[in-house]
Amino acid sequence: MEIFDITIVGAGPVGMFAAFYAGIRQAKTKLIDSLPQLGGQLTTLYPEKNIYDIPGFPVVKAADLVGNLEKQLRTFSHTYCLDEEVLALKQHDDYLELVTNKDSHYTKAVVLALGNGSFQPRRLMIDDADTFENHGIDYYINDLMKYAGKKVAIAGGGDSAIDWALMLEPIADEVSIIHRRNNFRGHEHSVQKLKDSSVNIYTPYLLKELHGEQELEDLTLQKAKSDETITLNVDYLIVNYGFSSSLDHLRSWGLESTRQAILVESDMRTSIPGVYACGDIATYDGKVKLIATGMGEAPTAVNNALHYVNPKNRAQPGHSTSLFPQN
Repeated sequence: MEIFDITIVGAGPVGMFAAFYAGIRQAKTKLIDSLPQLGGQLTTLYPEKNIYDIPGFPVVKAADLVGNLEKQLRTFSHTYCLDEEVLALKQHDDYLELVTNKDSHYTKAVVLALGNGSFQPRRLMIDDADTFENHGIDYYINDLMKYAGKKVAIAGGGDSAIDWALMLEPIADEVSIIHRRNNFRGHEHSVQKLKDSSVNIYTPYLLKELHGEQELEDLTLQKAKSDETITLNVDYLIVNYGFSSSLDHLRSWGLESTRQAILVESDMRTSIPGVYACGDIATYDGKVKLIATGMGEAPTAVNNALHYVNPKNRAQPGHSTSLFPQN
């Protein structure tokens, strides 16, 4: 039985950085994720999306951020267990056991960096939506050029919907955004950019009907609180109503949590000894859910986890310039 110093569960950007930082601390580290590749939602859902709130990067594509994090991570020879879902946590006297759908893993401490937990897109709930899925209706964008020269409509009113509309504007033949309210929920700067763009804005409109033979061809939109309808010709409809997430399997471990996140203390410890959390999965008073926030929490979680494993390990080890060999 091989016991690791620390096991990171979740290989999104925060989990990747946590594993890198554990390497700086010379910890024997394992990284587990249910997806077959590193990067979490950035890789699976938003590889082409531009991110604007990473310190030091005026703008960085999600796939490029993951690529840089992986390059940084490969500095160390960690153990990777991808395409493996953690199902249960068992507590033993001197170690913790993580039971997955494939194996059992043994570790002295755990850092949970699971983002929003298991997630599924909120689907369009009108007739024929299932029929047109992957035949004109998309819930993810993996390749922007798929929409080059096409007429694209985006349903949604949050930051992601606005970001996709602005990114597709120079690529697609025509871009429209449909939102059921008058006002968008995105950042003020993004909303203003949308209003200043050539994107057609349909507010407040609801998606009423879908039309087409084998592929989606037209949308019927109904103005909110009115019988007025219009027809919109499209090649693609991208539905961005957000994602529903579940923490049910984590609650079964006995972790104290809110409806959407695990409660942590200032040192990122959870209610289970030896288990820490960081990133969107962790919450406390005043928490702001950003990648940048999670990356700041990751060293706190790792340092305190290693201090838990061995009190001789300092929870405040100093800066990377003192931890890394200097050329």
